[in-house]
Amino acid sequence: MKEYPNLIKSKLPQVGTTIFTVMSQLANEQNALNLSQGFPDFKGDDKLFNLVADAMHQGLNQYAPMAGLMSLREQIAKKTFNLYGVDYHPDTEITITAGGTQAIYTAIAATITEGDEVIIFTPAYDCYDPAVELNGGKSVYVQLLAPEYAVDWNQVKKLINQRTKMIIINTPHNPTGKILSKNDLLALEKIVSNTDIIILSDEVYEHIIFDKQKHQSVCKFPKLAERSFIISSFGKTFHNTGWKMGYCLAPSNLMKEFRKAHQFIVFSVNTPIQHALVEYLKNENNYLELGNFYQQKRDFFVDSIKDSKFEIIPSKGTYFQLLSYRNISNEKDTEFAIRLTKEYKLASIPVSVFYQKNIDEKILRFCFAKKEETLERAAEILNKVV
Repeated sequence: MKEYPNLIKSKLPQVGTTIFTVMSQLANEQNALNLSQGFPDFKGDDKLFNLVADAMHQGLNQYAPMAGLMSLREQIAKKTFNLYGVDYHPDTEITITAGGTQAIYTAIAATITEGDEVIIFTPAYDCYDPAVELNGGKSVYVQLLAPEYAVDWNQVKKLINQRTKMIIINTPHNPTGKILSKNDLLALEKIVSNTDIIILSDEVYEHIIFDKQKHQSVCKFPKLAERSFIISSFGKTFHNTGWKMGYCLAPSNLMKEFRKAHQFIVFSVNTPIQHALVEYLKNENNYLELGNFYQQKRDFFVDSIKDSKFEIIPSKGTYFQLLSYRNISNEKDTEFAIRLTKEYKLASIPVSVFYQKNIDEKILRFCFAKKEETLERAAEILNKVV
């Protein structure tokens, strides 16, 4: 078909194929073990699958209400109260979404206009900045550096001005595996008090947190909760990332605007899965045991490579483990990741791609949401890298 190169001006001229797609394709081409993209290589719970199938066979396959099934929103409200002691009204403050990424985009689309500034902490999940740019906003970056990846709240405070509209946080944090503490949230609360700044809190790994730490959800801090969109993911929680199921919590005034955008971006999401989740959420162990489940995998993986040349950067949450290769090579992390895939047949993600600036600290991200035999094979490879 004939192309007209001047027909359209790209709204995202700097955006190409994501690193996740690139590394997964390379892994497939090289027949390499793929610890790059963040998804499990084991199946989820048959009980949940059967609940979905039952809903389908019962004919529950037509459009759900725009905001999601009320019964599911009620279960989420109960879950949130039981975990954090906070009430969200299922009618006006909870919306079911097509995964966390759609929820994040919708929250940004509903609130960010031309010239608004959005503070993003990098390294950052790659969907934040494009969503801001597509909606006319400007991303302002706070760089977090290895190995602590700690937030300098004084630096954040200095960046606040009359154009600052939103601050995006992510805890537990992808790609670093770090978590925000109570003191972090209190510092943020102090910074945004007496402002009109909105908080977008990406908490999709809320149940994957280790070492007896507690997840510090924004909803536990009243002065933050009143200005916050909170994003959660069923896909991450129940090992079915391809289902693209999540939800958003927000006070009614914010949720009203969220739903205005939501209804035209996606309208409503998978009906039989929503019905299945209503029943599945009634058993709290289906999500409360997740931290222990993944901590065992993290510990197995880390213990298996403790004698390797890689330096282990502790993961406090998510299912990602950072490894520094500075004792092995001075190559750029993008080049080393490619060589590791081609020569050693193990795929990872170079952490520099999560930064806006070219910050290369010789660190790769590995996903340990894998079967034990997969992690064992990966460890055998890593132990051979010199």
